[in-house]
Amino acid sequence: MIGDCGLDFVFIDTEHIAIGRETLSWMCRCYAVLGLPPLVRITDPDPHKATVALDDGAAAVVAPYVELPEQVQALRGATKLRPLKGKRMEEVLNGFMPDGELGDYMASRNAGHGLIINVESVPAIERLDALLDIDGLDAVLVGPHDLSCSLGIPEQYTDKRFLSAVEVIFQKARSRGIGAGIHMWGSIEEHVRLLNMGANFFIHKADIILFQTHLTTELSQLWQAFGKAEHSGSRSIDILI
Repeated sequence: MIGDCGLDFVFIDTEHIAIGRETLSWMCRCYAVLGLPPLVRITDPDPHKATVALDDGAAAVVAPYVELPEQVQALRGATKLRPLKGKRMEEVLNGFMPDGELGDYMASRNAGHGLIINVESVPAIERLDALLDIDGLDAVLVGPHDLSCSLGIPEQYTDKRFLSAVEVIFQKARSRGIGAGIHMWGSIEEHVRLLNMGANFFIHKADIILFQTHLTTELSQLWQAFGKAEHSGSRSIDILI
């Protein structure tokens, strides 16, 4: 079972994958039962979609392509101040924190709700200090493909300009006690390099990439073994999965 593989969490991407709300809710609750907190990337940094993901069982919301502190503030309201809405929400976001029963209720209800933003563009890096200043932000996640494109060096993940930008993101976040992660599908050596640069969590590959990689390796080993094995007749050998 996937719960026995040593994972700390699972990443469910609704931005790039067609996952409906019913399916998402089922996935989140199944993974939670397995002891794997589900991190759900919503389709865009819409605070309403963040609340929907939490209602569907997400442990943390990942908001893609965030560039403005106002976006982080709105997402903070959606993930940390539920069920407040409207004028009362605006008052709290502006610093008028409720005390007494309401304050205790909000703290209890939102305990464990994580807020992660994708930092994946030059404008986001230019405003990184302002983004990190928003109270309630738990982590930043580098989107390497979009970041490399924003830098003008698409998919050049070993380019010094890309690595320098990633390191700036990691170091600024970690210096404030905020988590710093990246989606990485490369080699173990690349993971270690990013760890040494400051990352403290990874989204490793994707299920289809893991399946393809492992299947390719095993089939290659099978064909090599079949080539060395003694067998009679002219019957061809087929492999089905």
